[in-house]
Amino acid sequence: MNTKLHAVTDANGRPISFFMTAGQVSDYTGAAVLLDSLPKAQWMLVDRGYDADWFRDALQEKGITPCIPGQKMHSKAVKYDKRRYKRRNRIEIMFGRLKDWRRVATRYDRFPRAFFSAVALAATGIFWL
Repeated sequence: MNTKLHAVTDANGRPISFFMTAGQVSDYTGAAVLLDSLPKAQWMLVDRGYDADWFRDALQEKGITPCIPGQKMHSKAVKYDKRRYKRRNRIEIMFGRLKDWRRVATRYDRFPRAFFSAVALAATGIFWL
């Protein structure tokens, strides 16, 4: 099974919402789906894989300032707050805490629906602990 897990977390790194796509699908698909479930926020720290002008514009329409570094293939550099972007490690810590659950880390589940259920169960535990 080859899947990608897209996640939205709060400022403390607690998981809020997830979306799972096939591994070969672009990150933009996950971004488009999760866009409607975004909570009110002042800033959005996003990985470089979600770098797209339409995504930046959609975030700004919602009143969220994007903090997305540009991909290396851009001809001109994209400005972003580097100091604020360093706080993105909270998202990586959340994924690490998800992987503390053995079932999620080893992907025992054969079907994506069962794997996503295990992720949701682990996320519920992480949110409250």
